[in-house]
Amino acid sequence: MLEKIFKYILRHEIRKFSYKSVKRPDFSQEIKQKTKVITEEEGKKTIDLTKQLKAKILATGPITVADYMREVLTHPQGGYYMYKDVFGREGDFITSPEISQIFAELVGIWLLTEWYKLGSLEFQLVELGPGRGTLIRDLLRVLTHFKIDPQFSIHLVEISPYLGGLQAERICHGSTLIDDNKSRFYRKGETPSGIKVFWYKHLEDVPRNFSLVVAHEFFDALPIHKLQLENNLWKEVLIDIVSNVSEKPEFRFVLSKEQTPVSKLYQPLKSDTRLSLEYSLESDRLISMLAKRLQEDGGIGLVIDYGHFGDKTDTFRAFRKHALHDPLIEPGSADLTADVDFRRMKHTAEKNNEVITFGPIKQGIFLQQMQGDVRLERLLKNALPENQSLLKSGYEMLTDPKQMGGRYKFFSIFPAVLKEHLNKFPVNGFR
Repeated sequence: MLEKIFKYILRHEIRKFSYKSVKRPDFSQEIKQKTKVITEEEGKKTIDLTKQLKAKILATGPITVADYMREVLTHPQGGYYMYKDVFGREGDFITSPEISQIFAELVGIWLLTEWYKLGSLEFQLVELGPGRGTLIRDLLRVLTHFKIDPQFSIHLVEISPYLGGLQAERICHGSTLIDDNKSRFYRKGETPSGIKVFWYKHLEDVPRNFSLVVAHEFFDALPIHKLQLENNLWKEVLIDIVSNVSEKPEFRFVLSKEQTPVSKLYQPLKSDTRLSLEYSLESDRLISMLAKRLQEDGGIGLVIDYGHFGDKTDTFRAFRKHALHDPLIEPGSADLTADVDFRRMKHTAEKNNEVITFGPIKQGIFLQQMQGDVRLERLLKNALPENQSLLKSGYEMLTDPKQMGGRYKFFSIFPAVLKEHLNKFPVNGFR
């Protein structure tokens, strides 16, 4: 079965959904009316994040970087992700699925082949932080093209109702916002092929079933704590107000005088000699939860993100219009991010022997092991001359070690009970 899938994908085009015969509703008014989602201009009028953060600091003292990130990115009335489309060439950053169709095709084929090896069990597809919905749309295209059993469900964990609306427009012919407080999901829809789609604010709300879980550029946006070792005690880097109001930025980093709750809680991994680092308590919590769910309910996890293996110290930064931006200037106007610590993620996932992990492996190596070069050649043969250079440059950006091919990593998670099975049938892309 695995060889058949590879041969087919390499020789044929996967047809994209055609919405010509389906009336696609305009969700913009529905989103604004039912969820009070605001436009960028209205968001600035509704809340000034700089004033909001200053008031908070004046009331409680310096705040953690994690609190700062949480406010800036997800504040309901002005958070960066909450009221505008920030993705793509017109936004602040571009992601791999936006660059080339090959990316999502090979991720979809990977999910299918690993799923087939486990016995083709009934599954649900889960994506954490789907962005504008490009990856889930393309994965849906691949899965519906190859899947033997025509029915499965999609579950999207998305904190932003605005982005949830964009995702619905991309993959559904209709969706409904749920006002019932008893419901775990806040939106439900259906694709043109009849697949049910549900939206949730939190992973814990997603049904406990055998799941194929994908997290692409999700963990890098989770809040981090910046810690620094001083006199053998971990202290925390906090954010305070600049006393001189004429200065820009209006915020500054300061070191806590005493240990904070998180710096007391933090336990460095063995052989970690860093004197300063970034620690995501939220990442630890979610990976632990995912490991437990995969062990108890079955499934496969795939994390794709830029990161390191426990060696970097200061990666907290902001991006605005595809360029680096001071994270303390004009909060809410730029994306905040930090590299994922894959060494910590691997340790957290495996510490209770619930799952086994593979990777991290560089994105370029993964795509090439999944025969991306062969797929590119097939697409070039069928492409118009004016599109060939775009195909080549897009694939080069995804695989070049000096570009996304080296910066991004793939990391997979399987239930520990499959260890012997995966020794016999090795995980594709991670060899």
